[in-house]
Amino acid sequence: MLKIDLAPFVAEEKGDKAKVAILDAHEDFVEHIESGQGRIRSLSIITIAVAFLLLASYFYQIITPFTTGTTVVTVNLLDPTLLGLEAVLILVTFAWLYVGVVNYLFASRLGRQIREARAKETEIEGRLGENMPSTSAS
Repeated sequence: MLKIDLAPFVAEEKGDKAKVAILDAHEDFVEHIESGQGRIRSLSIITIAVAFLLLASYFYQIITPFTTGTTVVTVNLLDPTLLGLEAVLILVTFAWLYVGVVNYLFASRLGRQIREARAKETEIEGRLGENMPSTSAS
């Protein structure tokens, strides 16, 4: 990631340290959003993989009677293969639930941090407004 520090140029040109603080705050905010983007992307990839596995499993169950001609089967509910498949589906479901919970908590935390950053930005802008000379002529 390319990080350009504009603070010295602004300080030389304007001589106002508050403006430098705003630029630094914006830079930190953008970096935070960028790091969050990678995490959201990873979570999305995991969710897509789980969804694909479930879709393939359900599609196979629907298409099997049409391709094999079998419409009625007797199932041994204690068959190790069936129990293994059910266990795998339960694990996949828990993984999907985990991804959803982590994504929700992350999004909540990110939203709270964005609100805090906006409040600080508003506070800094308010202080700048107080220090700026009025340009309107009376």
